Amino acid sequence: MTIYLLGLIIALLLAAIGFLLKQLYALKLDKPDSRTEDRNAALKNTWNKFDELLTSLLTIHEIGIINAGDIKKEDFYQTVVESACELIRSPRGSLMVYDDGVKELRITASKNISKEVIDSTRIKPGQGIAGRAFQTGETIFVTDPEHNTQYKDFIGAMEQKEPFIAIPLKVKDKPFGVLNLHLSREKESFTDYDLKFLTLLAGEAAITLENIKLYESIENFYLEMVQTLARVIDAKDSYTGDHAGRARRKARQLAQELHMPEQMIKYVEYAALLHDIGKIGIDGAILSKPGRLTTEEYDEIKKHPAIGYQILSPIHFLGPVAQMVLYHQEWYNGMGYPEGLKGEEIPLGARIVATIDAWDAMMSDRPYRRALSREMGVSELEKGAGKQFDPQVVEAFLKLERKEWQEPEEKG
Repeated sequence: MTIYLLGLIIALLLAAIGFLLKQLYALKLDKPDSRTEDRNAALKNTWNKFDELLTSLLTIHEIGIINAGDIKKEDFYQTVVESACELIRSPRGSLMVYDDGVKELRITASKNISKEVIDSTRIKPGQGIAGRAFQTGETIFVTDPEHNTQYKDFIGAMEQKEPFIAIPLKVKDKPFGVLNLHLSREKESFTDYDLKFLTLLAGEAAITLENIKLYESIENFYLEMVQTLARVIDAKDSYTGDHAGRARRKARQLAQELHMPEQMIKYVEYAALLHDIGKIGIDGAILSKPGRLTTEEYDEIKKHPAIGYQILSPIHFLGPVAQMVLYHQEWYNGMGYPEGLKGEEIPLGARIVATIDAWDAMMSDRPYRRALSREMGVSELEKGAGKQFDPQVVEAFLKLERKEWQEPEEKG
């Protein structure tokens, strides 16, 4: 909560600064004793650049504080490059990140740089201009790349002959990457404003990346925790075996088959893994009972979606997953539980999990019966389409089942 409050305060301060400076600019511009049109033009240009800086900072800031869990690092890197290039009207630029595994800087985002250069650029700390900027933590200008001994042998030197600047991206004075920006042909050199603005942008980008990394660390911690709980449930509910793992693998392919967005595919995958997590609150004797359940025992079992929701909903990034877990026992015709939702009222992820869960139950030995044959399982799903299950989900499921869940070939 503290980090979100701090983020809101910073955003409001940036907006307030922008508003006040805009008012100041308007006052100066409208004064009858303004000296020259040139001065007014310079003032207007300065304000415009400052306004662009504020826009870029707020964009990056919003990603780190509000949308940290909804953006990939690669997309964030591209946002930084695009913002920096727009800020100083740079025709091309790149962001290099240090890979600690191989001890090299690699291009992770770029604008107007060839794929050959991107794929082949590998720079050690201290090597070349970017390597020096990374190693020293200092910004480096190159006014004549064509004749610079540290740059001319770089594979991209032939396509990038204009002056450029290499700005180290640092967190707590420790560089993690370098932002390289090339000078527009319309400009003779980088200005002091360019340097100051880019330094501010680089600083905000570094802080934002730390927020994204922190969010990912928290996300991974929670995911590992709930995966462990899922394994506990599989062990507690003796007939399931690796039920959660099987459901997760099928859920990803089924969601892809239904053309869901990648982020939603990830949520469906997690929901399939965690859908039975609420059984941790159910008496083990009921779960492993060798005979049919009594009405009271079945009512107790029916509590597990709500218990699962209570476990998952407090975890911010698992919010959509918690909804899918809550409704994975709803029926397409409205005869399920806990709320009797029907059709499109039920989240698609929950409809996917319901189909996979039912199939896995039919294909598994139960304390009171043997597993069904594959043919009988297919028949039961087809009978349940439009009643218990979403017909489109069943159709996609059986299509993948006929293919024996083969992974789709990657397109070249």
